[in-house]
Amino acid sequence: MTKKLLLILFFFNVIVSSKSQVLFLREQSRVMDELLAERLDSLLPQLMQKNNIDMWIVMSREYNEDPVLRTMLPSTWLSARRRTILVFYNNPSKKQYEKLAVARYNVGTSIKAAWDMQRFPDQWDALVNVITSRNPKKIGLNYSADFGHADGIDHTCYQQFLDKLSPALKSRIVSAEKLAVAWLETRTAREMEIYPQLIDISHRIIEEGFSERVITPGITTTEDVVWWFRQKIDNMGLTTWFHPTVEIQRNDQQSAGQTRNFSTRQDEQVIMAGDLLHCDFGISYLRLNTDIQQHAYVLKPGETAAPESIQQAFANTNRLQDILTAQFKEGKTGNEILAAALAQAKQENINATIYTHPIGFHGHAAGTTIGMWDMQHGVPGSGDYPMHYNTAYSIELNAATNIPEWKKTVRIMLEEDGFFDEHGFRYIKGRQKEIYLIPRIKQHVK
Repeated sequence: MTKKLLLILFFFNVIVSSKSQVLFLREQSRVMDELLAERLDSLLPQLMQKNNIDMWIVMSREYNEDPVLRTMLPSTWLSARRRTILVFYNNPSKKQYEKLAVARYNVGTSIKAAWDMQRFPDQWDALVNVITSRNPKKIGLNYSADFGHADGIDHTCYQQFLDKLSPALKSRIVSAEKLAVAWLETRTAREMEIYPQLIDISHRIIEEGFSERVITPGITTTEDVVWWFRQKIDNMGLTTWFHPTVEIQRNDQQSAGQTRNFSTRQDEQVIMAGDLLHCDFGISYLRLNTDIQQHAYVLKPGETAAPESIQQAFANTNRLQDILTAQFKEGKTGNEILAAALAQAKQENINATIYTHPIGFHGHAAGTTIGMWDMQHGVPGSGDYPMHYNTAYSIELNAATNIPEWKKTVRIMLEEDGFFDEHGFRYIKGRQKEIYLIPRIKQHVK
């Protein structure tokens, strides 16, 4: 290949990448591995010390991965291999921090293989040797009643491991729940440099999907838009962690509107003028996830804006977002935040439902849970977990408002991703403050 052709391809790649904001796979791999190395080298020893666990053992068998282990694999590992055992040992007094793999080979460049198969043909014997030679005070394993993300050790591995341990070592085993959740929920500074790009990509896809470029009233169906979203994601070299939805609230007594149960989804419908559209949409990129819900209104002939009552309903939900995020405080539990926000909303005559969750390595991630749509009096377990700095959340909620001309109540269901640190809460890349109009109003056309 000539230098000239290489140069042409290089500039073509730059143009395509800058236009789509999505890196080519090789660059994605590099970035993911850099992010992981930083987390393992800088973040993890701090979290281990803070949670008073000096040895953390994370293990999985191929295709049955612990949710935590999946976040620790190098980008080119699409699954664990055979039985993969990772051991992290932190002894600050000796300034000793080790990242070991009781496996046949290194796990990427960050975690070195520590299995002498000549000396220990049995993998469990090799693991026990690693433990006894370091003599940890606590051995953290991933089991948890409240967080599925921190409950990743399978029954067989757990039993086989215990069978190899002496009674003295067994007595040192503790749940690594808090450490596992901290690892999953804590966002690094560099991750937060990247996260706005994911939100921006998500917003731009929704903005295009909720426009006349995609929707022709009277022809386009809700499922047409759903599959346009899916195809757009795929075309951009992205993935999603859930199937998008597009739903309609309209001025008829047959559509369920505010009374619809969240456990059911609408059937496919043709989009018509006067419809209020809602989408639930998210992408996965560089091991991070987005989760966003927004609204659009389909203009009727002669209209230049959504009805004022619908605009007010939208403003009510924006206000509910403010009420909720104003309650964010380090150490405050999700249930405490939920109760305070709902009480304030009630004082302001906002008919509120709040179901906000952490986001990061998973869409519905580990951390402080602030309500569920069917648990508005608090969520046992994950709702009792306190809020920490450097954590991200999908601010997911709705406010129900009566629309007089429709003679019914509608729900404005919004969801935007935000970040909480020592400076307070902020939306990672803004939030929807006005309803999209279909078609867009062109100021130069009268």
